[in-house]
Amino acid sequence: MKTDSFDSIFQALAHPARRRMLDIVKDTPGCNVNDVAAAFEMTRIGVMKHLAKLEEAGLIHSEKSGRDRRLYFNIVPIQLIYDRWTMEYSGWWAGRMVDIKYAIEAGTNPQEPDA
Repeated sequence: MKTDSFDSIFQALAHPARRRMLDIVKDTPGCNVNDVAAAFEMTRIGVMKHLAKLEEAGLIHSEKSGRDRRLYFNIVPIQLIYDRWTMEYSGWWAGRMVDIKYAIEAGTNPQEPDA
C-alpha cells in the first residue's frame, strides 16, 4: 500500500465524527445512511459527506440495495497500517520471548547475555 493511501486513511480517521461513524458501521454491518445519521445532530448530507471520506479511504464499503445504500466496515486498511509498524518489531519480540523461555528453563537470568 502506498504512503498516499495511508494518508487518506489517517485523514479519514482524524475526525471524531468519522471514527464514531466507523464504529457504528462496524457494530451494525449492513446498516444504511439513515441508521448512521440517527446517531448525529447533523444533516443527512453532512453524514453522507463524512461517509464518502471513509469510503474514499477504503474503510467502509457500500452496496446499493434498491434505494438503500448498505454500509460495511473494511478492516484491511487498518490491518495494513498495523502490519507496517508492527511486523518488524513482532519478530524481534518473538525472538526475545524464546530467549527468555530458554533462560528460564535453563535456570539462568534472562537479563544476562549468554557467556
